Amino acid sequence: MTTEGDRGYARPVPRIGDTSSAAQRRSDPSGWAMGAAVTDALGSVVAGRRDIRRYRPDPVPEELLTTVLDAGHRAPSVGHSQPWRFIVVSDRTTRDRAAHMADRARLEQAEHLTSERAARMLDLKLEGLREAPVGVVVACDRRTPATGVLGRATFPDADLWSCATAIENMWLTARAHGLGMGWVTLFDPDELADLLGLPEGVVTLGWLCLGWPDERPPSPGLERAAWSRRTPLEDVVIRDRWPGDEAAPQQPVSHQRPEVHGPEGDRLVSATDAADELLSPPESLGVLDRALNRVLAVGAQDVTAGTLVLAGADHPVTDLGVSAFPPSSTRDVLDATVTGTSIGAATARGAGLAVLPVDAGVDGEPVGGARSARTRGERGDLASTDAMSRAAVEALVASGREIGTEAAASGLVCLGEVGVGNTTVAAALACALLDLEPQDAVGLGSGSDADMVATKREVVACALARTKGEQDPLRLLGLVGGPEIALLTGVTLGAAAAGAPVVLDGLAASLPGVIAARLEPGVQAYLLAGQVSRERAHALVLRELGLEPLLDLRLRAGEGVGACLAASMVLQGLAVRRVAARTR
Repeated sequence: MTTEGDRGYARPVPRIGDTSSAAQRRSDPSGWAMGAAVTDALGSVVAGRRDIRRYRPDPVPEELLTTVLDAGHRAPSVGHSQPWRFIVVSDRTTRDRAAHMADRARLEQAEHLTSERAARMLDLKLEGLREAPVGVVVACDRRTPATGVLGRATFPDADLWSCATAIENMWLTARAHGLGMGWVTLFDPDELADLLGLPEGVVTLGWLCLGWPDERPPSPGLERAAWSRRTPLEDVVIRDRWPGDEAAPQQPVSHQRPEVHGPEGDRLVSATDAADELLSPPESLGVLDRALNRVLAVGAQDVTAGTLVLAGADHPVTDLGVSAFPPSSTRDVLDATVTGTSIGAATARGAGLAVLPVDAGVDGEPVGGARSARTRGERGDLASTDAMSRAAVEALVASGREIGTEAAASGLVCLGEVGVGNTTVAAALACALLDLEPQDAVGLGSGSDADMVATKREVVACALARTKGEQDPLRLLGLVGGPEIALLTGVTLGAAAAGAPVVLDGLAASLPGVIAARLEPGVQAYLLAGQVSRERAHALVLRELGLEPLLDLRLRAGEGVGACLAASMVLQGLAVRRVAARTR
């Protein structure tokens, strides 16, 4: 038997790996601790981690970005599979698209909440996608079969958990270095994957905003917003097994290269900086404050006026019995606009706006006194023939760009339209763009009855049969659109490119925003939703754009009335910002 005294050889100590011995570990179980200074610091970092929503525009040094990414890469992973992929996004176009997607998803999620909870959710600030100088999307490469990775055969989603630990590593490291990080998951996962060109089998865990924080919150944001409270630890700790007769722990409540770019991060930040200096609670004007920040962020600090661009056109679809009014009403309204006596022109004048009437295709001779943007060629009735040729669409958009650039010099650019029968046109185009069914989009319009609504739905259904599979927004405009919508699409593009905010009106005057944003994603940052009308598809169009309307007055007027009323509010809000008392 070997005794202690017989041991005459030193224990071989490995040159790599763990050099400790069993005796050492037995005699000092806590010997692996890093000491009080480290544990105290770690506790401070964990307790100080926050979901940051506001950022300064200052760049993140490349070496610091690498430090954060390296921390993520050091995370634990199931079977040492390291399934994470870090997509660093600095391209403005990609960030513009992502911000638009998040805005839209935010409104969609709000629809599933009670009105009070929805309003509080919409108050939460999500501009970090544009403000933060860096975006990091953590993607999980799931293409390796679960059975081929140690630990995933029994828990197939452990690869996703591994990526979540990488996010936490990055988050804590960023916090320790004074960087802010925010985790945005208000995306349709497939849509975000398409934006980044991810292959099948690679999925995202959302978008991480990274940058120097423009806030230093002492407690979690959702707690400060009274959204929810942290559940006490004792309420979430269960010993040994789930209690058989007791209720589950209470869950906390959470419920072509584009020509136009969204605003630079420093402009977004300066807009919110200026608002924070006012002698008033942050966002005291609610949705209007958000609109004012958007206007200021695109560089329109000195805006005191604007222009209503009111485009008129007639539509062969009226021959199919879809309107309660004669086609001649289009010319009458545009004539009255020229003289300043139409309801749209009167509202514009009352708001301090100039009026630019445009004849985009009124039947008969050109409308005297209106800017002419008429095109040649036959136009169809939507149900059996295309509304316009591709050449006509492109000519109208080009004319609209020139008008939008010109109007931008005055400040705000408000969109208005007039065209008997264009509620049917707008419903068909909304269905084609948003993949809606006719019953979800066709409304009463002005003066329709039940039989006329049924006729409109039949016409829209026939029109949609010719649009199946078409994705090109300009092609869809030609198939089922109208000249005034094509022209206002160009106005939107031209105004945004010139740096002017664009105020949308009803359904027909909001669809140009959808088309323009699909052509040039950065346009969305320049759009304001003036109102939500009674047309059934209008709320869905605004949700697609990720915009909250400033007004909900159940308007049916068209002619840019809602846009002008909203523009008046915006101009008053800007004036308030200029003269309101500041804090030191």
